[in-house]
Amino acid sequence: MGTAQDKLVDGLYGLGWAGVKKLPEPAAVALGRRIADFAWKRRGKSVLRLESNLARVVPDAGPERLRELSKAGMRSYMRYWMESFRLPTMDPRRFGTDVEFKDEHILRDALASGRGVVVALPHLANWDLAGAWAIGHIGVPFTTVAERLKPESLYDRFVAYRESLGMEVLPHSGGAAFGTLARRLRSGGLVCLVADRDLSASGVEVDFFGAKARMPAGPALLAQQTGAVLLPATLYYGDTPKMYGRIHPEVEVPKAGTRAEKTTAMTQAVADAFAWGIAEHPEDWHMLQRLWLDDLEDQGERTQ
Repeated sequence: MGTAQDKLVDGLYGLGWAGVKKLPEPAAVALGRRIADFAWKRRGKSVLRLESNLARVVPDAGPERLRELSKAGMRSYMRYWMESFRLPTMDPRRFGTDVEFKDEHILRDALASGRGVVVALPHLANWDLAGAWAIGHIGVPFTTVAERLKPESLYDRFVAYRESLGMEVLPHSGGAAFGTLARRLRSGGLVCLVADRDLSASGVEVDFFGAKARMPAGPALLAQQTGAVLLPATLYYGDTPKMYGRIHPEVEVPKAGTRAEKTTAMTQAVADAFAWGIAEHPEDWHMLQRLWLDDLEDQGERTQ
């Protein structure tokens, strides 16, 4: 049985899913902004961590600029939640008008090749909305992986929500996800993975905004093992209700080197694409946790 805190957390998220999706869109937008501003003014750990992360992304920013960015970042983060609560009730036709990707043809051509496609994304803007766009606009279902959340009932809500949008969701733990993803790719399918943070022993060390961080090896390993096309993608919000994105060029498997060397080179190329997108729109990067290895070491957390 879950703890009282687990039940409270699950109840609050359930209230969000049940309540926000019934609000008129302008009311939901206004509510999200009010919640974001309240959280930002409190200057809690998540806000301070976001500000610290943004300081690496925008190293020339002074304290006032960083506060502006973190305020915009919290508003962007709450916009993600308000949109996500409402996604299951949205008209699928809106995905073709409310989401616009630059170089969409790269994804379409990769899918048409029949090799299978791995799209790797950072925590930018609304990756769930991007997934709904792929299903509703491109017309391709996909498979993804979700980290098990506590309480378990909250994880179940997330899975049910994403499956209601047409996604196949696999649990991150248990070890079976990689094999299933590989099978989907070998049959020419689409796999989408959020891939800008991995603190496990299997994470690949990359240079990210001038310091070391770990990112998942999965996208690169899947591309090597199955022959799938590996495409980084980045997202951002505009001033309008639309969300924008870019499909980056394929990260190809190096012709020489060991498997580990190829994986490192490919993961670094993905990290470089992420860094480009994050630097262009830092306020839309929802990284409210420690990411860089020296931050983790300062906190006494394990990085090995």
